[in-house]
Amino acid sequence: MNINKKICLVTGASSGIGYAIAKSLHAEDYCIVATARRNNRLKQLNIEDILTGDLCNYDFQDSILNYIISKYGRCDYLFNCAGTIEAGSIEEIDIDKVTSMLRLNIEATFRLIYKFMKLYKEQGSGHIINISSVLGTKVRATAGAYSATKFAIEALSEALRMELTGTNIKVTCIEPGLVMTELHNDWPVHPKESMNIKEPLNVEDIVETVKFILKQPVHVRIPKLMILPKDHNI
Repeated sequence: MNINKKICLVTGASSGIGYAIAKSLHAEDYCIVATARRNNRLKQLNIEDILTGDLCNYDFQDSILNYIISKYGRCDYLFNCAGTIEAGSIEEIDIDKVTSMLRLNIEATFRLIYKFMKLYKEQGSGHIINISSVLGTKVRATAGAYSATKFAIEALSEALRMELTGTNIKVTCIEPGLVMTELHNDWPVHPKESMNIKEPLNVEDIVETVKFILKQPVHVRIPKLMILPKDHNI
């Protein structure tokens, strides 16, 4: 392996934003370690390092870090793309699915962030890029629980940025508006209809945002970057 290649861990890499980031950066000669629960979808990336498992399983998280260290000795980027969304009225919402969302979006993600931050402190550099949401900055009726998970990621990211001031370790939150992924496939009314967004973002838009962030020099920090479709007005 070319020692100049950047080592990236991409979670949630079986679909949507995570899949697009993994595929695009691999094509640009980054070394990608991709993880998700669906092995058949990971295989479609056609990359060497795919790790199949549930991030809510702490042993699986530990095995990811051990694999990267044993094979590459370092990790340069962690892309936290794994997540789910549950929303609905008080009468309709599935509480068990909400608590599962909280466990993945907050608990599992926080644990992974801190594990890799410890590695970054040891190696003296690294960059964590969290896929947040515009709903990490505001709330909407029926989507409060999901917003809370993104507010949590935003709060942790900002606190870490402050703690790491003056180091070569970066933390960034990307805050997309509506992106066309599988997240809303089972919704009776798609948000593009309910929000009257005629041209939502696509995953390539987020990939281009990621590439912009990665091109910044060492001394530049981008703690937050919001990207919205032109019809977003709420």
